[in-house]
Amino acid sequence: MSSLRYLFSKGILSHTSDVPAAKVFLEAHPGAYTTSRTHDSGSCLMFWERHMKRLSESIRILSNLAPQLIFKSDNAVSLQPLSPNLPAWKLALQTLVNDSLEKVLPFALKKRVDSEELIITTLVTGNLEKLNACETISEEKMSKFFDVHVHIETYVPPQFGILGNGEHLAVGGYGRNVAAAKYSDWVRIRKTLEKLRPPSVTELLLSYNGNQILEGSATNFFVVCRKDSDSDDGKSPCDYGNKSSFEVQTAPISDGVLPGIIRQLVLEACRSEGISCREVAPSWSKHEIWEEAFITNSLRILQHVDSIQVPIEWQSAHSKTWKDISWTKKEFKDGPGMITTLIQEKVMEKAILEGYPISNICTR
Repeated sequence: MSSLRYLFSKGILSHTSDVPAAKVFLEAHPGAYTTSRTHDSGSCLMFWERHMKRLSESIRILSNLAPQLIFKSDNAVSLQPLSPNLPAWKLALQTLVNDSLEKVLPFALKKRVDSEELIITTLVTGNLEKLNACETISEEKMSKFFDVHVHIETYVPPQFGILGNGEHLAVGGYGRNVAAAKYSDWVRIRKTLEKLRPPSVTELLLSYNGNQILEGSATNFFVVCRKDSDSDDGKSPCDYGNKSSFEVQTAPISDGVLPGIIRQLVLEACRSEGISCREVAPSWSKHEIWEEAFITNSLRILQHVDSIQVPIEWQSAHSKTWKDISWTKKEFKDGPGMITTLIQEKVMEKAILEGYPISNICTR
């Protein structure tokens, strides 16, 4: 099924053949962005309030630390810090975004069929031509200094839990810069990593040293380890029906990973369900005690992993293509495990509780 695409940009609505794929559009424009999707047959937006908060934070971080990533010129280096009143910023930004979304969303909903949801990518680009050097950008001035672009396309979400339909991962890239913010230039950088991705691999994982795994190029990464603390050889006894026998691990934000929205929800689910969770980069050297693995983002939500492969020689891997790399691999053959399944259920329950009704936008 071909995807229908829509774009509202600079007051102009484009659709279908006129609109590039979201990643192509993002590669061509600087800015902070976030990608969400609809849920429950297009009736609500998933975690929309969290997306707006993260988008506000990304704009603030980039404007202060790396303005060239959000404005259209490298000359945007003399900005004063943005208004620290983040709640007011978030409200002002959400108004701008919803105004644009209101112009395009009804057209996309009209063409959506029953099996489809909508992917909504919101890009905020700085308008340097209207910005005076050293000017502080307050929430009242957001509409003057920022352009909002809304890209929508149809999407059939993958089903969770199908045996043999998990993700296949390969470690093949270094960590990102300014990882606390989500910005479009990373989409271009991510494209350059493709030479390291074997055709069967669905996602590349990032690492600084080939051992500690940070995240995926477009996902956050988790492993579920046996908690038998004194053995890394995979031989210690384990009560596989008892969730207290396991520990979830994912790299901390301080290691330079994106503070993903679903990542945070996974941490919340672990706390609420009494699942041990430690924010530490999973070490490939201890993969013998990995019982489950999964990745998260706002489209896949949570998908189990079927295999992970790592270059045997990390230092030389980046000068090669995937064909020239010798790999070692770990496989998970039983589909999503008990911990992965429980966390996925809890995240989807939160999706229902935090759904943002489409009617809040389309009937204003």
